[in-house]
Amino acid sequence: MTTAFIFPGQGSQAVGMGKELADTYPAAKAVFEAVDDALGQKLSTLMFEGPEDQLMLTENAQPAIMAVSIAVMRVLESQGGLNLADVASHVAGHSLGEYSANAAAGTFFLDDTARLLKIRGQAMQQAVPVGEGAMAVLLGLGPENAESVVAEAAGDQVCDFANDNADGQVVVSGSAAAVERAVDIAKKKGAKRSMLLPVSAPFHCALMAPAANVMADALTAVAMNDPVVPIIANVTAAPVQDVMNIRRLLVEQVTGRVRWRECVLAMKYAGVDRLVEIGHGRVLSGMTRRIDREMTGVNVGSPQDLDAFLAG
Repeated sequence: MTTAFIFPGQGSQAVGMGKELADTYPAAKAVFEAVDDALGQKLSTLMFEGPEDQLMLTENAQPAIMAVSIAVMRVLESQGGLNLADVASHVAGHSLGEYSANAAAGTFFLDDTARLLKIRGQAMQQAVPVGEGAMAVLLGLGPENAESVVAEAAGDQVCDFANDNADGQVVVSGSAAAVERAVDIAKKKGAKRSMLLPVSAPFHCALMAPAANVMADALTAVAMNDPVVPIIANVTAAPVQDVMNIRRLLVEQVTGRVRWRECVLAMKYAGVDRLVEIGHGRVLSGMTRRIDREMTGVNVGSPQDLDAFLAG
């Protein structure tokens, strides 16, 4: 069996995330403390206790989700003697999860990853005034129909195909009025369901250009190493393993499409038949089943999951 490790993106956050890990494993607790120190805030308290509205803020949710993923990795390393390069042929992450994947593979140091995601979250939030952007999920439409919907909906505004998550699950992003038009158009084109998403900014569209500029500067300022295994990049759905291209693709990712369905298929074509989702939630494991039923998807995010994974 050939394995790849995958890392969740925004939307996986919830109050209480990581607490059981911190209470059970010193290696996990050390990760949360290191992230707190790097950010100069008690993010771990926010994660463990809330309030929920503060955890949901993009600038907090992004480093929080990463912290849980890396805490799981550190426990696998300390408790199970896991060496990523020995057990996984590739890593990949959904949107911010690509930073977690890079941190797990050694591209970034943990403290730099936390700071980068704090900057990324703030920059994305500030790129578009609240209320001027929106995102919507279109269920039951394929990529070709999604392209047609955004082209028709855009007009003189921005409406981009933001996420190709799984068969029949695509997300569009852009100007609020254009995205609302896309919802109506999608219904006429046969979407089973189309609805606006409760997000604070229109991620992965051209309106995020100011945030991409911020991340270009931020990524240039941190130390980076070639990862120990190839990263399947969101915007190309292809492997990358050199610092220069990783940096470029992470900048492009801010405005570019998350080609998650293609990322999963790229790993399958590379010989991967098991995807291990590292972190809080089971969103990616569920998507895996929708993309290709021949691939096994398993989540490792709790002490119980860790025990089962290490025993297996």
